[in-house]
Amino acid sequence: MLRYPRLRGCVLCCALLFTLAALPTLTFAQGDVAPKVDVFTGYQWEAPGGTVPSNLGTFNNPGSQRLNDIRYGGNAALTYNFDKMLGLSLDYGVSEQNLTTYQTLSVGPRFMWRRDGINPFIHAMVSLNRLTAPGLTANNGIGAIAGAGLDIQVNRFFGVRLAQVDYVWGHHDYSDLVAPQFPDLRRPSLEGVRASAGFVWSFGYPAEKAPTAACSAQPAEAMVGEPITVTATGSGFNPKHTLTYTWSSTGGKISGNNSTASIDTNGIAGGSYTATAHITDPKTKNGEATCSANFTVKEPPKNPPNLSCSASPTTVQPGGSSTITCTCTSPDHVPVTVGSWTTTGGNISGSGNTATLNTSGASPGTVTVSATCTDSRGLTSQAATASVTVEAPPPPPPTPQASKLSQCDYPNPVKPWRVDNTCKAILDDVAKNLQQNADSKLVIVGNAEPTEKRKNLAAERAVDAKAYLTGGEAKQGIDPSRIECRTGSGGTKTAEFWIVPAGATFSGEGTEPVDEMKVKPIPDHPHVTAKKAKPKAQ
Repeated sequence: MLRYPRLRGCVLCCALLFTLAALPTLTFAQGDVAPKVDVFTGYQWEAPGGTVPSNLGTFNNPGSQRLNDIRYGGNAALTYNFDKMLGLSLDYGVSEQNLTTYQTLSVGPRFMWRRDGINPFIHAMVSLNRLTAPGLTANNGIGAIAGAGLDIQVNRFFGVRLAQVDYVWGHHDYSDLVAPQFPDLRRPSLEGVRASAGFVWSFGYPAEKAPTAACSAQPAEAMVGEPITVTATGSGFNPKHTLTYTWSSTGGKISGNNSTASIDTNGIAGGSYTATAHITDPKTKNGEATCSANFTVKEPPKNPPNLSCSASPTTVQPGGSSTITCTCTSPDHVPVTVGSWTTTGGNISGSGNTATLNTSGASPGTVTVSATCTDSRGLTSQAATASVTVEAPPPPPPTPQASKLSQCDYPNPVKPWRVDNTCKAILDDVAKNLQQNADSKLVIVGNAEPTEKRKNLAAERAVDAKAYLTGGEAKQGIDPSRIECRTGSGGTKTAEFWIVPAGATFSGEGTEPVDEMKVKPIPDHPHVTAKKAKPKAQ
């Protein structure tokens, strides 16, 4: 296309001048409607973009020719529009120059965006391509066309296609003219471009509908002095145009110059009235619509307010609190105030429609709270009540007590302090109990028979059991600070294990604490210090 700047410039200048001359007529709403059918006719320039065989060679030694740009051509397209965006196009294009003719017949979807007479589009089509070149008979091939363009709609029936640029692909078969060793000439693919400009003719627009309007009043009923809002909604107007609203009312003072107006009902008598809106589109002929909304103004009635009260919670412990909430409504829709709180027990305090009942000093049983409600005219409701039950105080919880969990026996006369396997199993259960009750403590009371003469044996039994729980072979890892070692006066070969829950104490009667700085755990296999070797005789 760049090879012919003069021709291109002429086409673009002519199209631009024609469009500028027609722009003042672009006043209709093109974005909302689409014709059933539009037809395009115009000029086409094409560059096939490929190389085909030439009659200058032979089957085994063919010649080739590069297809040049074709300046002379025409393009026509018929599009059926399913809606304002999607259409199906049947397109025919032909270009001819210097004994070269390239024709395309294609069909495919078109997508157009309509914007007040400025309509860009894209399309994609499958095609049947027919090429006639010097020295070659006409050859048909399959192909595809894809591209975009821009239409300027002058009026409902006529427009200008400023430009349309397409990618054109075609596949042809010359295998009967060229030997297999020349694959590029046997089945060449043409990849080119075409540019079009011309006129668009539109048919089958839907009949234009006159715009309509609907009005509403909120609220539809109001007391004298309450404002009323009226709203007008237009349909069928051009959404891009600014509309003019004119309001009037048979009662009250109406103010507003857009789609919403307000009516002041102060000073008017009770009755039914009508507000009317007249909507006008100043840019469109016959662009007018009128609607009305009825509203009713009532005289103020003289009904006392209604009051109901509830308590949350409805049951409390002595000294507990309950929130009393009262709901007051006026049948005449005037302001109301809740007050005059009274109670048969405890004390009540609050403001507005909520108060707090404190039952300190109230006897167990039912406490009744009363309130009244008054409106702005001085009318008072009947008293409303809410009941709260004060429960009797619960008995104090039992005091936690220390309890004996288990004990170990020491039958081994050789190592009477040793924690044997039977005792280890018992201690594993003790560790599990401590792990499940993290706030409990353990007291180990070691005992010894009077016949056992080993010093501190009872204490050793206690500290050895503690050593197993805190770092023994089972790796129970109980915190040493949770375990207390004591000696008892039971006179048995045992170690007793007492669980002390949180809040409980171990009485310790007949026991004494073990000084663990002096009494250490005895390992099963104490380390023996190696004797020094005697020096050899000289």
